[in-house]
Amino acid sequence: MPYFLMLLQATPSPAGGPFAALGQAVPIVLMIAIFYFLVFRPMQRQQKNQKEMVKSLQNGQTVVTSGGIIGTIVAVNDDTLILRIKPDNLKLQVARSAVTSVLATDDAAKK
Repeated sequence: MPYFLMLLQATPSPAGGPFAALGQAVPIVLMIAIFYFLVFRPMQRQQKNQKEMVKSLQNGQTVVTSGGIIGTIVAVNDDTLILRIKPDNLKLQVARSAVTSVLATDDAAKK
């Protein structure tokens, strides 16, 4: 008989005591906790920052939309923005939620 089979037969089976199920559940709980702190918390923080940024948009800020359009805010409405697109000073109306980031303006860069 191969040696590893003799080892398998010689190892005692788990006792099945009152804490046996708890010992099996601890790694699963740890994996869920790690997953929460590595995935869900950063995602929630990013969504919160995005909402605050969209809420604080003002005239004169240069923004980038989700479609890659770069423009300067001319007017702010409840759910929409009017952007001026260079070089032809084309004006577009976009949803506030389409704004992905605010670019540094010349005034902010000088300070």
